[in-house]
Amino acid sequence: MRYDELEAAILQLVSAAGEADLHAFGLETVTRLVRSDLLDTAADDELDEDAWAALASARENVRTAGAAELRAQLTRIDAGILADGDLDQGLLIVITALEHWTTYLEEDRRGELYELAIRSVEEVDFQVSGDLDDFLATPEMAAEYARIRSLLSGGPRPPQIAVPDGDLSNDAASAE
Repeated sequence: MRYDELEAAILQLVSAAGEADLHAFGLETVTRLVRSDLLDTAADDELDEDAWAALASARENVRTAGAAELRAQLTRIDAGILADGDLDQGLLIVITALEHWTTYLEEDRRGELYELAIRSVEEVDFQVSGDLDDFLATPEMAAEYARIRSLLSGGPRPPQIAVPDGDLSNDAASAE
């Protein structure tokens, strides 16, 4: 499957999904995308102290926080960005995932969950470098697409794998 076909397939899944499946997908995906290992390469000087505290709080409470609480944390994060344009890739993934999830909670727009799905695919691609002509050729990318498809189509939930620091991930590769 080419990348543009993957995008179209994910858009179709998001468009056809029921509300409960959308919420479950969003919650599972944002949880996967705010894992601490994504911040391993972020430099301390990319955010000020208050922004790091807000990010930690948002990550810790993402499964239970409401839109207003997450938006307040994102405002603090945004105000505390110190990097000149180029944030660490992992830090950018985490912040962007929080933004899409928060906006979905605020406005109930399916497009935010489509964007969250694409960020999730990009995060896997960043780890394994998928082939644009056969994007599902790697086991990791195929597993991510299967996870997205299953969650959005109301299928059985993939088992979660605990990783060393207590985060949860559906990506078996991240547990190694």
